[in-house]
Amino acid sequence: MTTGSSSTSEIRTYKGQERALRADRLGTAGLLLSVLAATAPLMVVAGVMPTTFGVMGIVGQPLLFVILGVVLALFSFGYAEMSRHVHNAGAFYAYISRGLGGTAGSGAALVALVAYSALQVGVYGILGFEVSGLFATYLETEVAWWIPALAAALVVGALGWLKIDLNARVLGVLLVIEVALVVIFDIAAVADPAKEGLSLQAFNPETLTGAGLGTALCFCVAAFLGFEQAPVYAEETSRPHLVVARVMFLAIGFVAVFFALSCWALTVATGPSGIVAAAQKQSAGLLFFLTENTLGATFTDVLHVLFVTGMFAAMLSFHNVVARYAFAMGREGLLPAAFGRTSNASGAPGTGSLLQTAISVVVVVAFAITDEGAAGDPTAPVLHLFTWMGNVGALGVILLMATASLAVIVFFARRGAARAQAWRLVTSAVAGIALLVIAVYTVKDFDVLVGAGPDSSLSWVLPGIIALAAVVGLVHGAVLRSRRPEAHARIGLGNEAFQLEKAAEYEVSR
Repeated sequence: MTTGSSSTSEIRTYKGQERALRADRLGTAGLLLSVLAATAPLMVVAGVMPTTFGVMGIVGQPLLFVILGVVLALFSFGYAEMSRHVHNAGAFYAYISRGLGGTAGSGAALVALVAYSALQVGVYGILGFEVSGLFATYLETEVAWWIPALAAALVVGALGWLKIDLNARVLGVLLVIEVALVVIFDIAAVADPAKEGLSLQAFNPETLTGAGLGTALCFCVAAFLGFEQAPVYAEETSRPHLVVARVMFLAIGFVAVFFALSCWALTVATGPSGIVAAAQKQSAGLLFFLTENTLGATFTDVLHVLFVTGMFAAMLSFHNVVARYAFAMGREGLLPAAFGRTSNASGAPGTGSLLQTAISVVVVVAFAITDEGAAGDPTAPVLHLFTWMGNVGALGVILLMATASLAVIVFFARRGAARAQAWRLVTSAVAGIALLVIAVYTVKDFDVLVGAGPDSSLSWVLPGIIALAAVVGLVHGAVLRSRRPEAHARIGLGNEAFQLEKAAEYEVSR
């Protein structure tokens, strides 16, 4: 134990070195690959884009990615600046705590834990569905979707115990391969366009009309989720005050450009006038239908396999984030202290990883039990587990970003830096308002997002999960403030709490 050492650089948490996340594990490349893996590029191109075209009828979807890229860049100016001042695996809740107080931070912590857990667990549904389909197509074997889903949960859990730099290598390899395959499709589509040629109609603002625009925004903003995770790894990066901000902007730029161009390539391949009809007919099979026609059956088969590995990478990325949120919460008294410990061998947040693995297994088993048929209803894991949990998680993260925008403004204003940071505070305010508008549309159109009827209880029960998490977190924070003010004061401080505690003990001993 190093708490008696004169070198404070070795002490990473207020509990001492044995509860440390290992520093200097990630550089710019490793962190960038880790956060981009969560965006699951192939899943977005093959799943989100055709759904948005087909269900919402918005031809200008490529333009939406550009607009959202601008909004999230505006958000990141303040968010990235705050990352230079606060290095905490709790990220969102740490920032909100530092700006709006520990009670608000407690509410944000539970929302973050629930939201990212829902995003991760939801992906098991579509992965199980896809793997089951691959077994049926290529091995002529019927496998229930929950079997590969449970197997994936165990593998992800095992990887969650390993060093984060090893995880980054796994994520990086999978990400690069799936991006390369999408780029090949993009080039093929541009080289052999439909009869309308290389039309830029999809970037025409006049295409952004109709009742489905708000819901289309909800679908598209979910495609960006991942960039905001960079501060979660701040304690494990080299030079976090530089690397974290750099990675966030690189991630937003890459995602906005990559998705806008890939979405445009879909409209080029079918023609802007035919994209909605093609998406309605082919649904999530649109990309595979187009690649089979232009690049052949072998390429499409490889694409199907990489579709699965891309989803696996997204699950691992979200798993790592949930484990680190649990670690930060355990370290600061918002969860039992056991969650604030790391593995001696790898420095990974092992208890948090176990928690997320257990949650994943329980949820998959629960959905499997309610499924029907010998091999299960093939649509259930996608229409229910993936769609329900994915949208619950996306709503939570959107609300966290909006709240973090306000926290950034208050944080710098209280420090007397409002004038020096004026332009960042303005961009945070603009982004916060835009994110709130998207959140309102998300709640308003939740029945459409989850494929339920307007009178379905799901339209309020599922968003209610996030509301309940916020209320429980706020109540927990208020109780801590009343009964354990010293623990409440630590919320959001992370490593700094140990230094403050150590300084106080030194003053007492003098």
